[in-house]
Amino acid sequence: MRVPISWLREFVDVPLDVTPDEVHAALVSVGFEEETIHDFGLSGPIVVGRVLEFTPEPQSNGKTINWCQVDVGEAEPRGIVCGAHNFIVGDKVVVSLPGAILPGPFPIAARKTYGHVSDGMIASARELGLGEEHDGILRLASHGLDPEVGADATALLGLDDWAVEINVTPDRGYAFSIRGVAREYAHATGAAFRDPAVLGGRVASDDGARVSTPGSRPAPVIDDRAPIRGRVGSTVFVTRTVRGIDAGRPTPPWMIARLSLAGIRSISLVVDITNYVMLELGQPIHGYDLDALNGGLVVRRAQPGEKLETLDGQVRTLHPQDLLITDDSGPIGLAGVMGGGSTEIGATTTNVLVEAANFDPVSIARSARRHKLPSEASRRFERGVDPEVADAAAARVVELLVQLADGRADEESSRLFEVAPREPIMLPDGYITGLIGADYSDVEILRSLTDIGGSIEPVDHALSVTPPSWRPDLTDKATLAEEVARIVGYDRIPAVLPTAPPGRGLTREQRLRRSAAQLLASAGATEVLSYPFVSKRANDTFGASLAGVVPAIRLANPLDGEAPFLRTSLLPGLIEIARRNLSRGLVDLALYEIGSVFRPEAGVRYGSGDLPSGIIRPTSAELADLLGSIPPQPLRVAALFTGAAVSKQPGQPAIQHGIADALDSARQVGQALGATISVATGSHHSLHPGRTAELFLGDRSVGFAGELLPALADELDLPRVTAVLELELGLLIELAATEVSPGTIAAYPAATQDLSLVLGADVPAGEVLTSIVEGAGPLLEVAQLVDDYRGQGIPEGSKSLTFALRFRAADRTLTAPEATEAKLAGAALAAERFGASIRE
Repeated sequence: MRVPISWLREFVDVPLDVTPDEVHAALVSVGFEEETIHDFGLSGPIVVGRVLEFTPEPQSNGKTINWCQVDVGEAEPRGIVCGAHNFIVGDKVVVSLPGAILPGPFPIAARKTYGHVSDGMIASARELGLGEEHDGILRLASHGLDPEVGADATALLGLDDWAVEINVTPDRGYAFSIRGVAREYAHATGAAFRDPAVLGGRVASDDGARVSTPGSRPAPVIDDRAPIRGRVGSTVFVTRTVRGIDAGRPTPPWMIARLSLAGIRSISLVVDITNYVMLELGQPIHGYDLDALNGGLVVRRAQPGEKLETLDGQVRTLHPQDLLITDDSGPIGLAGVMGGGSTEIGATTTNVLVEAANFDPVSIARSARRHKLPSEASRRFERGVDPEVADAAAARVVELLVQLADGRADEESSRLFEVAPREPIMLPDGYITGLIGADYSDVEILRSLTDIGGSIEPVDHALSVTPPSWRPDLTDKATLAEEVARIVGYDRIPAVLPTAPPGRGLTREQRLRRSAAQLLASAGATEVLSYPFVSKRANDTFGASLAGVVPAIRLANPLDGEAPFLRTSLLPGLIEIARRNLSRGLVDLALYEIGSVFRPEAGVRYGSGDLPSGIIRPTSAELADLLGSIPPQPLRVAALFTGAAVSKQPGQPAIQHGIADALDSARQVGQALGATISVATGSHHSLHPGRTAELFLGDRSVGFAGELLPALADELDLPRVTAVLELELGLLIELAATEVSPGTIAAYPAATQDLSLVLGADVPAGEVLTSIVEGAGPLLEVAQLVDDYRGQGIPEGSKSLTFALRFRAADRTLTAPEATEAKLAGAALAAERFGASIRE
């Protein structure tokens, strides 16, 4: 939210010499986040001038310039070259003199151009930062201004203003208005606050649910046949009528300046007025061309197949849960989001119907996301708008249309108000001090709750507090306690380090999960976190198991229409992160992620059923239903390797990442969990057929590793050699040893020997290694494949595998014959299973 300081001063006493940093500090003290500061970027002499005379001078390039003599309040007029032609002698204009700086920055200096020395510049609205209009210079008379020549033009047009920007949290929608921020500034500083909703007699009334003046347009009808969570679509709907407006009148510069500082561009006078009131009071306003309406207004849900052309010119197919404004012709607006083109206010509009309503926040949020139509109005409705400010907002729009557009307020109006009174909250004595941990006096509590707009009645040993209409977030005594702590000041809360309660520390699952993460990090990999939302193609490409593609859950209301599915694998996120880093020049990557994936069971429907209210703790049955409505979410660990594992150095070429890194990481993760990962040849439709491994714990498949298909890597803009790994971490933790032994230091020396076996080229080396380990028995401590040779001296169709073996006994020094006997036992089992022979 951007807050122009001149606007803020209208409703709260702000010192004239206050700085932006001081305003930010005050708002931060009551819980807002400081963002940035905005101004027009103007400085130097920018004054009002009067055109005394000008001479058109055609140029060789076909352009005609005007050589002007302009009175700027000095002894002599200044000669200025101007390319615009929308002024006459006697017009008062804005002149930027040498030394001035316009937005850009664009410094102004006396310079020779078109055969003259131009001693300044006559400025347009766009050059001053007052909008996009650049058809000619800014003529002050067209805006009803007749200032003295030589006067400061920046102050005249509101260009000396500045704005502070704050971040408003979703629970504090009331602060999306100058009214709300002014109240908060008053809380922070103690300055006097003047509520703009009651200034000038604009007081919200509550005299019944539906009001229609005699002979006027019928009151709006709320036809909500598809309520969401039991809430109607509209509880407040106020209309007012203004006739005889001049829609072609320009918007006053002061209003354009304030809107611009607030981040809203000027469109037309009527639209600017509705936007201005929305920013001032927090109530979105919509204006209709009254003569384009057919019959009365009805608020209802969309019907199947209905369409609406919105103000942006797009024809939108409506959803049955979209909330609409309709007349006898059909839909004329997407309620709370955007109006329709058929009733748009244009240059020929003379009669305006002003609408100020309150709509269901859930409906508005869903419609805005469904149609990808975020707007300032929907932004406020989905956070909650004060239901009692609609009358004041409509009256304020009427007031400005009468003042600025020469309109005439008509008696024709209607009002629907069906808002239930707020229920009081009981606040027991001593509750706030006990919850917050700081001492608060009764005076501080009463003053704080009164300042935020609460109505307070003392009862036995408690206060009965009715929250104000603009604070839907105040729902229980805990939220009231938080408000007292916020208003009095967070610095009152003592900083005390709590004593950790006695306990058993981390659970087994937490310890093993951290062990896996620490091992991968210590090996040089970087942990990343990716979004769980992916495209269908990403799931089909990487979310498949070795057995094939698995189904995925599609979100009903995705944040990104291009990624509407929940991930079935961690690899799509890792690959997207790798692509982003590669595009930024980081080419040597080792990444890993630990997280959950979503693996729906076939034939099971998820996401059905209603959510609990959230006001009270769900019952065991409700929790069981909730858990049954979401798919299984197994815990996984995935890694990606590409680029150089060891960078090129003098005398040492670079060593590239590959499948060996993925397999080593898998084995190390297993070792950290007390599990032995075995490797077998596997296949995966996205991995290289000769460089894919299936990973096992015993006879249970727990994951896969391999290198991406080169063609797929090219398509994804990844290096052709990119290795990936994905393990069922939750399953590994479940199946691993109860406790992981840290190991012991051996007391006796080891005996090392090599074993070279000749066997068929199609025999997997991993299965041979498993046979050697099994046959060698308990004396074998380590066995590792060190060479795979296929060439001279080896029969065609065969290969030679060499294994490095390390033997050790726990109670004695092994002799060479004992180590040889164990080695030969392993070779014998390999010969029995695969026909392997010892290479001489």
